[in-house]
Amino acid sequence: MSDGAQQPIVVKRIKKDAQAAAHGGAWKIAYADFVTAMMAFFLMMWLLGSTAQGDLQGIADHFQNPLKLSMQGGSGVGDSSSIIQGGGEDLSRKVGQVRRGDTPSTRAINIDAAKQRRKGGSHSEGLELEKRREHARLIDLKGRIEALVEANTQLRMFRNQILIDIVSEGLRIQIVDEQNRPMFDLSSAELHSYTRDLLRAIGMALNGVDNRVSLSGHTDSARYAGGERGFSNWELSANRANAARRELVAGGLDALKVVRVVGLADTIHLDNDDPFDPINRRISIIVLNKESEEAIRNEAVGLAVEATVSPANRPAAPDGDAGLRSPPFSGN
Repeated sequence: MSDGAQQPIVVKRIKKDAQAAAHGGAWKIAYADFVTAMMAFFLMMWLLGSTAQGDLQGIADHFQNPLKLSMQGGSGVGDSSSIIQGGGEDLSRKVGQVRRGDTPSTRAINIDAAKQRRKGGSHSEGLELEKRREHARLIDLKGRIEALVEANTQLRMFRNQILIDIVSEGLRIQIVDEQNRPMFDLSSAELHSYTRDLLRAIGMALNGVDNRVSLSGHTDSARYAGGERGFSNWELSANRANAARRELVAGGLDALKVVRVVGLADTIHLDNDDPFDPINRRISIIVLNKESEEAIRNEAVGLAVEATVSPANRPAAPDGDAGLRSPPFSGN
């Protein structure tokens, strides 16, 4: 090749992939987004797992009916403005919305009991701790029954007819009549089908505690044509209380837990201003605390002892030497 020959100049251009260069660090952003999403997901799962059932229902109600709170009131959309207010002691409870501190904590009671045993507390203090434990168990039972009614679509419509409260005797569950939805046929102890379902569900729940049960039937002040001499509100209320007992047992309640079934006619009104109000027609179920149960047993024992030493069964008192006389001979 001659010196004058020109060699071609070759320019090599490396074509770079602009798209690949742009995504050189994009995976870091994608990974950060993924980690953030996973953290948010697990945080949401933790919150749902530690939220009471009443709050969960309130969240669902908020999306279904955002105006519920403004229309019905309450401390939150999960707070019911009906007679059943929900129960529960803390966020781990599953029975409803309630403020912490409204009910005694079973865990705190058990801790107090352990401290009391270490200190060698007195008998009276031990009894007080046992009362607190029992009170907590009854409150827990109240929450379970309320949750049971709320969870059943057929029973939920009767929640306004179920009154549950804590009284001096224990936990009282009252099932009351409504004008267009009575528990029994008119002037009869025949239960409607929905009342049977409700009583059987309650009977199953009552087996969750060892406490005994007392039942009483109540009527309004409407009188029978025959007055009190024939079949009256006394017989009707007693028959209805006994019919309720049979349904509780059919639902699973241990029959031995029932210690008293009484009919009180119209002697105790729920609405004193209107003795003919349908709400006065009701069945009252009391889950007795130990103190009330002992009082009933002592009363029964006292009546039994009194019956054995009544004048009809008591031997005649000696009159002079009458007690020493021999029975007359019948002759031979």
